[in-house]
Amino acid sequence: MKEPINRAVLCWYFGGNIMTIEDIKRTSIFPVGEENTKYAEYFDGVSYLNMISLEQVIIGNVTFEAGCRNHWHIHHATSGGGQILLVTAGRGYYQEWGKEARELKAGDVVNIPANVKHWHGAAKDSAFQHLAIEVSGEGQSNEWCEPVNETDYYNLK
Repeated sequence: MKEPINRAVLCWYFGGNIMTIEDIKRTSIFPVGEENTKYAEYFDGVSYLNMISLEQVIIGNVTFEAGCRNHWHIHHATSGGGQILLVTAGRGYYQEWGKEARELKAGDVVNIPANVKHWHGAAKDSAFQHLAIEVSGEGQSNEWCEPVNETDYYNLK
């Protein structure tokens, strides 16, 4: 009997980025983790968080259901700091305040300097996953700001 063709593999092979949350759960090399209830007030939609490392370098595997994104936020630091996103699955966006949104897909890397207001999350039609790496620094804190404007978000391609 023939094995069924994996939809996520076909999507990758043909250059597509649209994935369901089930596709990501099935194909992710890191466990998706539990629903992210601790930070749910700073997200529009449902996200999942699995902390991969809490020693030396803080790394979280963050998975967003289609349409989910976090609010504008800032990773403050007096020296060093910031965040690096390594996109592992699906399609999403990253945007800095005052700039155009950047479309993201598996393999993309985003270097976010400290003290830059930004948001990131899934496209409206695809789940999305990235590793969030906290860059070591001094005087670090996070500031959560307003939600992303609904009209602006839904007008993204």
